[in-house]
Amino acid sequence: MYSLCFYLDPEWASYKLGIFICLTCSGIHRNLPEISRVKSLRLDFWESNLIEFMRNHGNLWAKAKYEAKVPPYYYIPMSHDCMVLREQWIRAKYEREEFLDTRVCQDPCSAGSREGCLWKLGKARRQFQKRRFLLSAREGVMKYYNKEVEKIGHSHGLQITYITDGQTRNLFVYHESGKEIVDWFNAIRAARYHYLRITFPNVPEPELIPRITRNFVKEGYMEKTGPKQKEAFKVRWFSLDSQERNLLYFKNPLDAFAQGQVFIGRKDEGYEVRDDLPQKVWMKKKKPVITLVTPAREFVFICENDRKQKEWMDALNAVITQL
Repeated sequence: MYSLCFYLDPEWASYKLGIFICLTCSGIHRNLPEISRVKSLRLDFWESNLIEFMRNHGNLWAKAKYEAKVPPYYYIPMSHDCMVLREQWIRAKYEREEFLDTRVCQDPCSAGSREGCLWKLGKARRQFQKRRFLLSAREGVMKYYNKEVEKIGHSHGLQITYITDGQTRNLFVYHESGKEIVDWFNAIRAARYHYLRITFPNVPEPELIPRITRNFVKEGYMEKTGPKQKEAFKVRWFSLDSQERNLLYFKNPLDAFAQGQVFIGRKDEGYEVRDDLPQKVWMKKKKPVITLVTPAREFVFICENDRKQKEWMDALNAVITQL
C-alpha cells in the first residue's frame, strides 16, 4: 500500500497532481481546488491529455516528491484513523508542501517542544476548559496551567495517555483547528522520539518508531462480571493496548484512570480466548460471550452482538499470538 492513499485499488484520481486516490481521499482533495482536481476512473470522461499526464506521473512519482523528507516521528495515518489525521496529512503534503526535498525551513514539531492553548476535559467530566499547555522534550514533561475526538465529542480531539505512579492516566483535549491538534500530536511524538533515541542509543530506528506512541487496536463497550463470576454484569468501556499487552477497562470512555487492567500473555503461557462460558457460569438468556483464560483466572465478557464478539476475539487472539 502506498502512503499516498489509504486503500488498495482506488477508483478516483487527482488529475492535477497525477495520483490515484480512494473515495475517502477524494472528498478531502475536493476541498483543495487550487491544488487538486478529482475525477472518477469509472464514471467520468477522461481527455487524452489527462490520460497522458497520469501515465507520466502516478503515485510513486508523487511519493518521491511530496514525501521526500517525512520526519521519522511524523505519524502517517492509516485507513482506520480519524478524519482529522487523514486530512492534515494530505494538507501537509500537497497544500503546505512540508516534506519536499527542497524545503529548508525547520519543522515546528521537530524540537519536541511546543506551547499553546488546548481545551481540556475537567476532572468532573462536566465540560472542557481552555488551558495553556507547555511541552518540553528537554525536561521530559508536558504541563498545563489552570489559568489562562469522536470519542471525545469533538472531531479534533486528542487522547494523551501516560503512566503516573504505576497507573495509566488519560487526558482528553481538543482544539478548534485541525492543524493545531495534529501539530500537537506530532510534537508529542517528536519529544518521545528524542527521549527514546537518548535512552536507547543502540536500538535501530525502525524498532524505535513503533514505540513512540501507543495505539489502542480495539475500543468499545462490553459487560463484565467480578472475580467470583457470580456478581451482576456491568457495562464498561474497554481499550486493548497491543504494545503493552493490556486490556484496560473504564466505567466511562472519558475517565482519567482505568478501574483495572488484564495482562494478556502468549498461548504457550496459558492464555486463551473462547466463545463460551466457564462451566460454573450460567445465564438465563443466551448472549454473545467471551471467556479470556489466564493462568490466574478466567474473565467473562458479554458483547453487544455476534459481530462485536468476533471483532473482540480477533483482536485478543492477535495479541496472544504476537511475539
